[in-house]
Amino acid sequence: MKWMREIARWLVAATLLGSGLAAQAAPQADYVLGVGDLVRVTVYQNPDLTLETRINEGGTISYPLLGSVKVGGLSVVAAEKKIADGLREGNYLKQPQVTILLMAVKANQVSVLGLVNKPGRYPLEAGTSKLSEVLAAAGGTVAGSASEIVVISGLRNGKPFRKEIDFPKVFASMGTVDDIPLENGDAIWVDRAPQIYIYGEVQRPGVQILLRDTTLLQALASAGGLNMRGTERGIRVHRRDESGEVKIVQPGMNDRLQPGDVVYVRESLF
Repeated sequence: MKWMREIARWLVAATLLGSGLAAQAAPQADYVLGVGDLVRVTVYQNPDLTLETRINEGGTISYPLLGSVKVGGLSVVAAEKKIADGLREGNYLKQPQVTILLMAVKANQVSVLGLVNKPGRYPLEAGTSKLSEVLAAAGGTVAGSASEIVVISGLRNGKPFRKEIDFPKVFASMGTVDDIPLENGDAIWVDRAPQIYIYGEVQRPGVQILLRDTTLLQALASAGGLNMRGTERGIRVHRRDESGEVKIVQPGMNDRLQPGDVVYVRESLF
């Protein structure tokens, strides 16, 4: 009788639409309920069995006729079936059509931190658990300042989990990075974009955001090019290696720069 359950779910959602709660109470059949979630339980054609309650610390709710019912850890569909089975097996109703609407999510959340437009905690609802969807809910990354590398940390199978995602590659035409699903308790960190420093005889010395695959020639162009006293000969780049030691290199114009590079443009002697 799945179709009857869906009709009941639709009717309850339609009722909530008039009160402005439909967006919060959209059906989330695959969502796993947890402690703190606010749910509304209804039984088709039995308004006296309607209950709006929050799942307690034990993962249970107190439901009319049935008493304490453990729904924490169950999907919405499984929790509906459990309550329906209890009403039927207790001879309270012959064919109960139970609908559970998720009113507010508290149990399954992730934290979004760093250079995003709206940092904070966001719920993981069914169908909205991928990295791109959560970042979209957080307003996306800060344009021109945020790194393209997104760091996800949390637990997987009880063990610490950390993964760096090259986010633009998720949507590249030949993308090699998966838009991974997030789990309860995950933290997303968006760092500041890497920078380089250009000084000496250029039009606009200073700090630049290091875009992907930026060459020395492109960086100089972003700095407005050389001024009247500058020369391409003898350009030096101060670069810190993995040991932390700073080395001076003389790159070609088409060589790629690295995060933290300091580019020095000398004055022409002639």
